[in-house]
Amino acid sequence: MSVVLEGFEQKSITVSSEDGPIEIAYQVGGNGPPILLLHGFPQTKAIWENIAPELANNFTVIASDLRGYGGSSKPHGKKDHSTYSKRSMAADQHALMRVLGHQQFFLLGHDRGGRVSHRLAMDFPDSVLRVMVLDISPTLTMYDNTTMEFAKGYWHWFFLIQPEPIPETLIGANPEFWINKHMGRHGGTDIFSPERWAEYLAGVSNPQSMHAMCEDYRAAASIDLVHDRADRATGKKLTMPLRVLWGEHGLVNKCFRPIEDWKTVAQEVSGQTVPCGHYIPEELPAELIAQARAFFV
Repeated sequence: MSVVLEGFEQKSITVSSEDGPIEIAYQVGGNGPPILLLHGFPQTKAIWENIAPELANNFTVIASDLRGYGGSSKPHGKKDHSTYSKRSMAADQHALMRVLGHQQFFLLGHDRGGRVSHRLAMDFPDSVLRVMVLDISPTLTMYDNTTMEFAKGYWHWFFLIQPEPIPETLIGANPEFWINKHMGRHGGTDIFSPERWAEYLAGVSNPQSMHAMCEDYRAAASIDLVHDRADRATGKKLTMPLRVLWGEHGLVNKCFRPIEDWKTVAQEVSGQTVPCGHYIPEELPAELIAQARAFFV
């Protein structure tokens, strides 16, 4: 069962893609300018449980599951990993918003959802008015500047990109052990409600979803870098305002310089640390709500 955001309707639509029809599960609520919320790994739209109802007082909020996650379609990945390229995943979300009648919208993405947000804003700049990303620097920057400290802390980046079916098989042997060790290392699991935790555990326990998550990371280490390098080679940058928030106690803060990093791909960047770890929407919801209301104007 999916966590139902208070005051929201659960829906799904099917969008066209190069990989065939893709069903995107989403929840919608509120009134006002549209804002799309995109979750991270290995989570679902449930991360916005404490955020979306409050934002719905000011915005029409759409919280969706990325391709491969939650209630959305989970096609098997192609050999070149393009099925889970951020370009493909972003196109799904852009199509969702157009079907819902939103030609322009605000965009807020955490973790993998932030990477999809980056690509969505880059590929569809006329649609995204403002974009906020949470606890990430650009993918290419992070790979190009990988240190021993980063590799040890974000070891899952380098484990999940191993060839199919190595990580899928190892995680599938004990999904609960995997998710506890992965998510618990960022500050324990008490920040997740039992209902959200059950939804996340269901995701990593589903072989199709776990394969999709691995493909998400395989794409990030291959085809996504091709797309990112092409943008940089031509000097293409995001033109809409971008804001980045990152956890004071997280590895991004230790290993990267998010504002400077995002200035390599965006013209107008602002941001700051916030007093938490990686899971900003669930660790610090009140701060994120305040930041979102101030930025998305």
